[in-house]
Amino acid sequence: MGSSCQVDFYVLQDDKKSVEQLACHLAMMAWEQGMRSLVVANSREQAAEMDQLMWSLPNGRFLPHQSSQVEGSAPVTIGTSQDLESAQTEVIINLDTQAVTRPERFKRLLELVPARDADRKASRIKFKAYREIGLDPVSHNMNNR
Repeated sequence: MGSSCQVDFYVLQDDKKSVEQLACHLAMMAWEQGMRSLVVANSREQAAEMDQLMWSLPNGRFLPHQSSQVEGSAPVTIGTSQDLESAQTEVIINLDTQAVTRPERFKRLLELVPARDADRKASRIKFKAYREIGLDPVSHNMNNR
């Protein structure tokens, strides 16, 4: 999509809010800004959970979404890393433990970091991987509300 990708790591501070809930919130924000997004789940099971969650979050709002398994034009698509190669989107919301390959294809890459320290190792590796290819990731500490 562009020659440079803005990479942001959203770091949860406690486990009152899950990365899946944060993904719904960020997908809503992207949609409100007129951008299409792909939520990259860690597995097909997590993708199915995201689909269910997006019917109820954010509270009182409807987030138009679809699975990557169906044809459609919803502004939010839920898939796995296998869907990255064919993604026609501006924003990637990555829940996968692996870094996104060739992130420069996208305008924004949002990495969600779990609150539990034991679950943060993959995020640290991804942060370093993006730096190694010349991107400048920025971390945002999220206060759970």
